[in-house]
Amino acid sequence: MFLKSRIIALHIELDNAQSEQYNQLGVFAFCGADSSVIQNFLEKNVPRLPIEKIKIIEWRPSLNHYKEIYLKLFSQAADFLKRADAEKRTEAAFGKRWVKNFFRNIGNIKKNILYKQTEIPVIITGSGPCLEQALPEIKKAQDFCLIIAASSSLMALSHAGVKADIIISTDGGSWALCHIYPGIRNNLLCDNGARSADSFSYKSALAVNLCACLPSQCADTPQLVINDGSFWQSIALHELSIPSVLIPSKGTVTATALELAMILSRGNIYLAGMDFSVDDIRTHVRPYGFDFIFSGGANRFLPVYSQIFTRSSLLKQGGSMDIYASWFKNQLRSWPEKIYSISKSRVFKSGIPPQPDQSNANKKLDKEFFKSVSVKDDPFYFKKRALNALLAAMKKSEYSQSLKQEFISLLFPLETNKITDIELEAALNEIAFAKQTEAFNE
Repeated sequence: MFLKSRIIALHIELDNAQSEQYNQLGVFAFCGADSSVIQNFLEKNVPRLPIEKIKIIEWRPSLNHYKEIYLKLFSQAADFLKRADAEKRTEAAFGKRWVKNFFRNIGNIKKNILYKQTEIPVIITGSGPCLEQALPEIKKAQDFCLIIAASSSLMALSHAGVKADIIISTDGGSWALCHIYPGIRNNLLCDNGARSADSFSYKSALAVNLCACLPSQCADTPQLVINDGSFWQSIALHELSIPSVLIPSKGTVTATALELAMILSRGNIYLAGMDFSVDDIRTHVRPYGFDFIFSGGANRFLPVYSQIFTRSSLLKQGGSMDIYASWFKNQLRSWPEKIYSISKSRVFKSGIPPQPDQSNANKKLDKEFFKSVSVKDDPFYFKKRALNALLAAMKKSEYSQSLKQEFISLLFPLETNKITDIELEAALNEIAFAKQTEAFNE
């Protein structure tokens, strides 16, 4: 009845004979109880299908024998499906916008970043309420650490007099612009070419997934491109010779920032504003990019505190913080033991970044381990090259199925009928050369 189904077997114990039997049957088998390894195995082997088409089948006698170990293994599979379902729903809602953003952004790239790994400590800032408590420590250490800031924390950092070295943005929604615009207004991201083309230590750089929503004013800002590992992105970036760093999407910018920090530096990593919780009714640091939404819509029937209370209640009910906290706890097992939290955290152990002393109080840390290279191609030609490379790949038998599956899930997530090659090609042509404003309004 289910001859075309993929079977994935999770075992606590598995001998060589059983493993060989699974191989002959085409079953994907895993043995072990390490939570981070389980998650990586499932991410690699579970097809990207609607959650209702994936079933967990238990062998209940195992519970009597393995008890807590069995429950842990079952919990890992259930947690993975919850997260995969959330990512699938996000993909269905925003897939078309992501592809539009990608083509729009490759037309705006003027400078790419090349990097070499360093040894210095890294501070990563999120936008949780506890970032406020950590800002004094961050300000003391900013000349001695590389600061990677989620774009949502940029306003709070700027308000406290802290300059981010790298601003990371992966959100494809147009609301993400509310976090980046303060950096443009404060001249943190561009200065109309007043300095030399190969240096940007005086400004913040961008680390971006090209599916993110970025304002055109960022075109002159050097960009470290993040490739999320999707087949279609890899083909386009390779065709355009755009240097990138491979970091698979995990659904939250803080996970991407952590992966990036470990790529850029072998030093310790210090986190701030990654609370994974709500502080009373406060969901984010102050000031925050969305503050104007509450204050601008407030009146005597809908005061600011009532709006914030409603938002915090919905956030708690949604359970997303618990999902991500659980994911980070699992991942910590596979990450180096060099990750600390400056502010309180449900997940990470406490630690304080290095502070200046008498010998180095007036000495700035040399952060010149990046190089900016210019992109000279015409934006229209850049898009055309990327589109032609993707269309050509879809006609090759070894690439066709994987590419079509990715694009159909992004562009036609609700279509039950088979999408023809002509329909898919027409949709890509339309998206690649859509007007810039359409990328935000779709």
